[in-house]
Amino acid sequence: MLQEKVLQPQIGFDDYHTDKQTIPFSTLNKPSFSFIDLFAGIGGIRIPFEEMGGKCVFTSEWDKFAQQTYQANYGDTPHGDITQIDERDIPQFDVLLGGFPCQAFSIAGKKLGFEDTRGTLFFDVARIIKHHKPKAFLLENVKGLLSHNKKQTFQVIYQTLIDLGYHIHYQVLNARDFGLPQNRERIYIVGFLDDVDFNFPEPFNTPTKLGDILDNEVDEKYTISDRLWASHQARKKKNQEKGWGFGYSLFDESSTYTSTISARYYKDGSEILVAQKGKNPRKLTPREASRLQGFPKDFVIPVSDTQAYKQFGNSVAVSVVREIAKEMLISLALLESENNEHKRHRVKVKQLAFNY
Repeated sequence: MLQEKVLQPQIGFDDYHTDKQTIPFSTLNKPSFSFIDLFAGIGGIRIPFEEMGGKCVFTSEWDKFAQQTYQANYGDTPHGDITQIDERDIPQFDVLLGGFPCQAFSIAGKKLGFEDTRGTLFFDVARIIKHHKPKAFLLENVKGLLSHNKKQTFQVIYQTLIDLGYHIHYQVLNARDFGLPQNRERIYIVGFLDDVDFNFPEPFNTPTKLGDILDNEVDEKYTISDRLWASHQARKKKNQEKGWGFGYSLFDESSTYTSTISARYYKDGSEILVAQKGKNPRKLTPREASRLQGFPKDFVIPVSDTQAYKQFGNSVAVSVVREIAKEMLISLALLESENNEHKRHRVKVKQLAFNY
């Protein structure tokens, strides 16, 4: 929580939110906790925390097209470049959420912890945590963060969060283990200001199938051209001859899962092509891409296909975040219950001492 001497926030909730009746995902009138959404993209991390009673009081996202999608769905226009926002201007909050980019640190053996992170976007996460001291946070990143820059990147992040006073838990989870037909591994870093009992969610162990997220009828524009299909096949054959193994990936309705959808999917769709009888394969539609990432059916897509592919490719697997959010909020609820019980016990002890 903020200390009394801290400057009052300059960015108010009412300045940030618009008419909630015109958007699909509305903030509760009586939320049970507050959170901020950094590097928000199109709000994939936000959705589960709002579903569970949270209120988003601040968002940062610099991409103008992602801002359009965000505003259309939540009624909030995200603030821009987080590096230009003073942490003192951010309202008080309980939980920090963010999927920050993976960047190397110029540590040169200095091992300065927090100071090592300057010049990276993680520094902005760290300075906000340092100032506000939220009860908890959830950070998401690519699996490669663990091995990035000879493991130094993750080590600096981990140590910085420890030095800021947090108890850290991290694990790589795969979207295909949580009901989505996509092989998407990401690292999730959870931190608590108090030493709480927390465990990452267990896999569902339920079968998935690509056909479950595919449309029955799809516009012909998503079928790739003869020229592109020939190019895909020629490139894959050439790569196989060289032993590289790179090339397009073809799936059908019975496939248990696809490869990972990325922000480059708009270019040629090669990472996930859907087989069609009697014709060339096709790309996923933007709506199918949203389902592949676990977005709700009423999620609004107000941008072009190109931008939509970039946005869903950059986003998180909502179903995975939902399960992590459940575990985080259970841990915080148990902590609050223990604190309340402790307070009641102290009151009883004081009353007994006074009566005595």
